[in-house]
Amino acid sequence: MTITVAHVTPLVALIAGILILIVPRLLNYVVAIYLIIVGLVGLNGIYHFIR
Repeated sequence: MTITVAHVTPLVALIAGILILIVPRLLNYVVAIYLIIVGLVGLNGIYHFIR
């Protein structure tokens, strides 16, 4: 089975949503980490840092 961005993004969003419901103060950190991950994945799609 090959894991692609299409598989990872919904899982990350689900985990982030659950964490925000449990600990609302985590919202800033969860959003920041999510944006960093999405940005790195997007840049990797363009520049192929990781194969």
